[in-house]
Amino acid sequence: MAPETPSGPQASPFCLERPARQSAPFLFASPHSGRRYPASLLERSKLDSTTLRRSEDAFVDELFAGVVGLGAPLLAAHFPRALLDVNRGMTELDTGMFNGELGVPVDAPGPRVVAGLGVIPRIVRDGAEIYRGKLDSAEARARLSQLYQPYHRALAELMEETYESFGVAVLIDCHSMPSALSVPDIVLGDRYGTSAAAQLTARAEAALTREGFSVARNTPYAGGYTTALYGRVASNCHALQIEINRALYLDEDKITKKAGFEPVRIRLMRAMQSLMAIPLSQLGRPDTLPEAAE
Repeated sequence: MAPETPSGPQASPFCLERPARQSAPFLFASPHSGRRYPASLLERSKLDSTTLRRSEDAFVDELFAGVVGLGAPLLAAHFPRALLDVNRGMTELDTGMFNGELGVPVDAPGPRVVAGLGVIPRIVRDGAEIYRGKLDSAEARARLSQLYQPYHRALAELMEETYESFGVAVLIDCHSMPSALSVPDIVLGDRYGTSAAAQLTARAEAALTREGFSVARNTPYAGGYTTALYGRVASNCHALQIEINRALYLDEDKITKKAGFEPVRIRLMRAMQSLMAIPLSQLGRPDTLPEAAE
């Protein structure tokens, strides 16, 4: 399946779908399912379009689209992870990828940046180098200002709106993982209990297990930048990462849906419906907030 291309230079960096009425203190995000590949990226890349898509959490936005009908908003990036990774800090930049001074704050290179997986990736997830040569420094500033900042601004606003309505906010950050890692069906990441209440993670695990999924916690994925940023349990803000084994629903070579896509989607939505019914008291708030869903 070929990647999509933006419809124009002003194409929105994300899609935000809202329910007619938000009925639970949950919001969902799909940061890595974007498949709009700019022509400029395709032209400068040494990789074919299928290889470029190896970093994509393909169709995860569609797997979780049903949460809108359950009463929760869904934010999904349109831009691909190979272009920009919003699950990284804005300062996790590899200066060696660019010509000239970047003109933005840059951290000392950490392990992810050294490995080529910074906020502007140098490689796709199988290790292949993306670019034929160095990028102009203005490219980094443009991607951060036009893609990264709008996405996180929208996510922060959703968290704030949800908290104001319910006195608690729960972000479910939705991802997929390669099957080559011999991982279970689902990995829940709560940063070892620091980004989400224990009761929330336990309920998610129980709901998914009832639907026949094998579930692990925090190994090999404990949650990334997004869960660390938005998960503030002491302030009744929770963030839980969900990683889905691609073998369940995706032909990983062709990057096309398997026949089992729809049954997996239905099982996930039943599990999310159960999760969203968690008593507010288990999230640090009174059970009865009559104004919360208004």
